Amino acid sequence: MPRGRIRAKLRRSNLYTFCLRPRTAEEDEPHSFDGPGYSRIVHCNQPQMHSRKPLKYASNYISTTKYNVISFLPKAMFEQFRRVANLYFLLAACLSLSDIAPFSAVSMIAPLAFVVGLSMAKEALEDWRRFMQDVKVNSRKASVHMGGGVFNKMPWQRIRVGDVVKVEKDQFFPADLLLLSSSYEDGICYVETMNLDGETNLKVKRSLEVTLPLADDMAFKDFTGTIRCEDPNPSLYTFVGNFEYDRQVYPLDPSQILLRDSKLRNTAYVYGIVIFTGHDSKVMQNSTKSPSKRSRIERKMDYIIYVLFTVLVLLSVISSMGFAIKTKYQMPDWWYLRPDEADSMYDPKRSSVAAAIHLVTALILYGYLIPISLYVSIEVVKVLQAMFINQDIQMYDEESGTPAQARTSNLNEELGQVDTILSDKTGTLTCNQMDFLKCSIAGTAYGTRSSEVELAAAKQMAQESEDSHDKCMSDLGPSEIELETVVTSKDHRDQKPPIKGFSFEDSRLMDGNWTKEPNADVILLFFRILAVCHTAIPELNEETGTIAYEAESPDEGAFLVAAREFGFEFSKRTQSSVFVRERYPSAGSPIEREFRLLNLLDFTSKRKRMSVVVRDGDGQILVLCKGADSIIFERLAKNGRMFEEATTKHLNEYGEAGLRTLALAYRKLEESEYVAWNNEFLKAKTSIGADRDTMLEQVADMIEKDLILVGATAVEDKLQKGVPQCIDKLAQAGLKIWVLTGDKMETAINIGFACSLLRQGMKQICISSVNNDAKEAVKENIAMQMTNSAQMIKLEKDPHAAFALIIDGKSLTYALEDDMKNQFLNLAVDCASVICCRVSPKQKALVTRLVKEGTGKTTLAIGDGANDVGMIQEADIGVGISGVEGMQAIMASDFAIAQFRFLERLLVVHGHWCYKRIAQMICYFFYKNIAFGLTLFYFEAFASFSGQSIYDDWYMLLFNVLLTSLPVISLGVFEQDVSSEVCLQFPALYQQGPRNLFFDWYRIFGWMGNGLYTSLVIFFPSIIMFHHEAFRNDGQTADMSAVGTVMFTCIIWAVNCQIALTMSHFAWIQHLFVWGSVATWYLFLLVYGMFSPVISGNAFKLLVEALAPAPVYWFATILVTVACILPYLVHISFQRTFHPMDHHIIQEIKYYRKDVEDQHMWTRERSKARQETKIGFSARVDAKIRHMRMRLQTRKNNTGTQAARPAPSQPHQ
Repeated sequence: MPRGRIRAKLRRSNLYTFCLRPRTAEEDEPHSFDGPGYSRIVHCNQPQMHSRKPLKYASNYISTTKYNVISFLPKAMFEQFRRVANLYFLLAACLSLSDIAPFSAVSMIAPLAFVVGLSMAKEALEDWRRFMQDVKVNSRKASVHMGGGVFNKMPWQRIRVGDVVKVEKDQFFPADLLLLSSSYEDGICYVETMNLDGETNLKVKRSLEVTLPLADDMAFKDFTGTIRCEDPNPSLYTFVGNFEYDRQVYPLDPSQILLRDSKLRNTAYVYGIVIFTGHDSKVMQNSTKSPSKRSRIERKMDYIIYVLFTVLVLLSVISSMGFAIKTKYQMPDWWYLRPDEADSMYDPKRSSVAAAIHLVTALILYGYLIPISLYVSIEVVKVLQAMFINQDIQMYDEESGTPAQARTSNLNEELGQVDTILSDKTGTLTCNQMDFLKCSIAGTAYGTRSSEVELAAAKQMAQESEDSHDKCMSDLGPSEIELETVVTSKDHRDQKPPIKGFSFEDSRLMDGNWTKEPNADVILLFFRILAVCHTAIPELNEETGTIAYEAESPDEGAFLVAAREFGFEFSKRTQSSVFVRERYPSAGSPIEREFRLLNLLDFTSKRKRMSVVVRDGDGQILVLCKGADSIIFERLAKNGRMFEEATTKHLNEYGEAGLRTLALAYRKLEESEYVAWNNEFLKAKTSIGADRDTMLEQVADMIEKDLILVGATAVEDKLQKGVPQCIDKLAQAGLKIWVLTGDKMETAINIGFACSLLRQGMKQICISSVNNDAKEAVKENIAMQMTNSAQMIKLEKDPHAAFALIIDGKSLTYALEDDMKNQFLNLAVDCASVICCRVSPKQKALVTRLVKEGTGKTTLAIGDGANDVGMIQEADIGVGISGVEGMQAIMASDFAIAQFRFLERLLVVHGHWCYKRIAQMICYFFYKNIAFGLTLFYFEAFASFSGQSIYDDWYMLLFNVLLTSLPVISLGVFEQDVSSEVCLQFPALYQQGPRNLFFDWYRIFGWMGNGLYTSLVIFFPSIIMFHHEAFRNDGQTADMSAVGTVMFTCIIWAVNCQIALTMSHFAWIQHLFVWGSVATWYLFLLVYGMFSPVISGNAFKLLVEALAPAPVYWFATILVTVACILPYLVHISFQRTFHPMDHHIIQEIKYYRKDVEDQHMWTRERSKARQETKIGFSARVDAKIRHMRMRLQTRKNNTGTQAARPAPSQPHQ
């Protein structure tokens, strides 16, 4: 604490001119609000008054679960029975209790109870995991005033409205608070809102002056007050309220509000009053309830069930009509059935009633057309798939010890059908760690180390040149293409430990060598601007003696670390001075210089620059300025543009390398000039009125002009490991990538270059709103911009041209309105990449909804903060990054990964596998159930539509449960058309999912047709062979049980051989399940036949005595099985030979080991198996190679022209 008290003496508010301003007379007046929306009353330090109505507010407990103890049963039952098949089987199970059912009640109810129970158990388990993560958040501790000036730790969930809370440095705010005081004597505190809006710059908050004396625990002993304010709402940037304290009323605004899930930075502690708790807090108001998501395949399954149900009803109607005809016209002749004494089910005189009753019997009998076990098999398969995702070592982050996590298994196959990815920036693509990497001083570029973007691009270009552009490269020659290499000595780097925020390498500036440079005086000024022009505070670590900097932005921190490493260490700040320790090679010890801080013009997003007016040790007054290059360059003096051309060239290079740049400049002032300006500045600063900001800007412009350019900085916003490569691979897989960020446009564009979402030569369409108060005029202007941009894209003739759409949050507000959103979407879809800046959490969700509903394709949203929860829940698939900034994104997500780069494997490998597995599994399920169910119908017709089943009840019960379930589960869990390595090498394979090649209606009806064919081949040859023929030694013909068992044997063999042909990847477990299922059938038949006839019925010793000794039984099994699988075998042979799919070719190459023996062919195939893309490194490399080819062609043309030109005639001598 002693350091905190020392720091507290500094009045931080003096550092700000634009961020903090005095209140106007109107603003000092209390807000007057009546009516709805402003009814909240908070009694400060009296939380007990909010425990009863009408002031009973929400608790601070939050829940992100789908169910609770009360709602689980009804909601989970609804989830299960909104599946059409389950609803049908529920009806069938109820009817099975009646006399008209062809099967026993147990055989209908038991499978349904098992299927629904297992699915509900899975839902409960997944929701329990969400609940445990909620518990983790709700159990965080905060210091709360217990009365008498005593503060104790208390779980977040027990915090109430009206509580006084003490939050310490680097802690999250547990609720929405009114700031009362801080460790700084003027009530300033710094807040990091990255978790809310994605912005990395710290926000400055300031308490009311009247509460500044509440600076320690005991001050709250008798503290009371009342807050009257707006009701809970989702607006993060507004707040209206009044604070009644000490018989006075003070107006409140957003600058005094600390929002839940933002973090306290650079401030030892703050005190605050809880205003909004739990789901009333603004961040939770921005979130939506956990939606119930279903995959496209599952939704399509419902339509297939409708088709099968239609077939089922049709067959049942045919059966009932047939039964009615038989009953009316043939029943009277069947005297042995005693038609004169028949009940209504068989009464020839009431054939219509008999038909109606038989219709119900038929609906139950043919129920095997609709596979009840399909759902439970899919549930089992998806849970096992999720386990493999969770245990994938390639998606395990060693640094944090975090594995991937499939938080729900319902959407596994949806991972393989993603069309558009909507990504957050800060914390998702970037680490929010800035490293000083390069600089340009006096027109000379310094810094030899390459950025991550340059490294990855060089590596990619080298690989591309080796792979598919060998000829082009050889034509160009080595001098034509220079892949940037990194000149760093590993030995040197190993000797020097890495410095956070400083990755600069260049011996010309390090260790005092800058003094030998030609423009040493300019370099000196450059270093001093870095060390002096900022608002940071140095903090001495008394144990190590080192100084750490508490800066408002990571960029500013990186500049100070760079200045220190160059020998200019910012060591101390007082109310009026900045002290810098300067080290020179000639001096033995550092020289401490004082710079008197006369004025500070702080940075704002509107100004895009920051300046300090200082007096150096020689009495010279200097204006030191840093800002965006476009802003600085327009303020340069005529004699200050000496280095402009060279610096501009370097800035372009840095931008291409994905670096964030700032320009540095200065100006010398005469004493009289400064005095005159300062008088104007003080007049503007102390003015109170609506035009104060305008006056300040005008005065600032007066001094921030006629600057002399010094140089530029290039800072690398460290991308998360592997992000550029991941984006490149996803682009090659045909995925579109949108970035939605709360950051300003310049930052987002820099990151766009860093990730290769943007590149040089790409045409940027920037849509921004003009400063016009008329809403209609602004809206019309934005519509015009979009229309012109769409027209420009339409008229573009170059097939390789790429467009990038960049739009800010204000413009997006209009673009998302109903009458403009389709125009915006059409424009965005035509662009190669889309970046939305300054967007709120609500806008992120709205953009996601627009893309999802407007394109009708699968969307995936990925983010790491509470500001991403809306879009994560809105997207078809939500992926959370398990970063350091809270757990909200994880709790709202469907899948969680530790790094963005793991998204590549999650989609391209697991998504591809899961989609194909589930699609093939469902098609096969319908095939086998149609093949099985239709044989029941054929026998019905054969047996006068009597409702008699040809199969034993136990056969039918075990068909889906045991005899055919394990092979289909092994298909869904272990099938691999290609290995994971090949998936990553051939990313275009992923497009089989978005194009839905394995689950379109053509393929579904093809499998259904195969099932129809199989049922015909199984039934009729079996009937023909066994109907009138003796098949036992004593001349006996086959009875119904024998024929039924023969047919069932053929079905078991046919469907298991069919699935064996479907599989591409065989391991021992597939062999065990497929052939083990066939063996299990014979084993069951043997064991079942040994039971007493009371249990086994007509199957008593059927295999041992009747079927096994009969050669025709074995002959029929082989003949029918071969006939069943022959058409599929012919089909896949024809397809692989004449119309092979991508994975067929790869399988063949791998089988014949061509990938090892013929590397050139393998490389060529890899190059072809890539979606044409206009983003990513590959697109950047392709563009560069096209550019080189054009240069080569131009050079050849010029050479040819010169050769064709006649030589000048020589003069006669």
